Amino acid sequence: MLKAFYSSATGMRAQELLIDNTANNLANVNTTGFKKKHINFADLIYDTSTPPGAASANGQIKPIGLQIGTGVRAVGTTSIFSQGSPQETGIDTHMAIEGDGFFKVQKGDTVAYTRDGTFTTNDQGQVVNSDGYLLDPQITIPPTATDISISPNGVVSYRQNGVSTTGASIQLSRFANPAGLQNLGSNLFAETAASGAETLGEPGTDGYGQLRQRFIEGANVEVVSELVSLITAQRAYEINSRAIRAGDEMLSSASNLVR
Repeated sequence: MLKAFYSSATGMRAQELLIDNTANNLANVNTTGFKKKHINFADLIYDTSTPPGAASANGQIKPIGLQIGTGVRAVGTTSIFSQGSPQETGIDTHMAIEGDGFFKVQKGDTVAYTRDGTFTTNDQGQVVNSDGYLLDPQITIPPTATDISISPNGVVSYRQNGVSTTGASIQLSRFANPAGLQNLGSNLFAETAASGAETLGEPGTDGYGQLRQRFIEGANVEVVSELVSLITAQRAYEINSRAIRAGDEMLSSASNLVR
């Protein structure tokens, strides 16, 4: 049986995964803080008839060998943490991170991390995200507070009963390998052994990004690039299917030799 059948089948499956990944990127083009994913591929093992550097019949070293590959496989998806474009909302508790870092939130008994700065306050004045998870460290802004200000380095201040008050400061988390974070959905990430342990710091210091109040960070998806990827994957899928068809025609021709 021709190896082309199986090699082309792995190629078609790989292009299906590429289209799935591209579709997810495009679906989240308006998702706050979304980071696009890049899918990584690797070739499979090779059928080696003659290895490079083998000795020929006359004792000479062959400069090349005879190796036929067996296809392709997906090895992982890499999150691209490039900066998304800032979008002004005018809401006092909305924040965008300009640079590296993640907001930390309390998700039940665990913690999670996000670039989505669409925070608001609950009925107790605690700053929470869209799902109601508390910002960590906890920030409380009284319901009667006015002139709410969040400085670039995370200091929260407001006026209450005509008195200026400085509240707790917002901290950001960083990871040695943010691409190793696990995607949880709902714009949340979880720490893993691959990401390394979190390090907390003040915005605007030691490589942590600054905060920009009344803005949120848009998705970093480039629609044109994703459309090019979509077209490329579609054409590659068609070409692999044609390779299977060509192999089938070759076998058909061989079977018709004896009739």
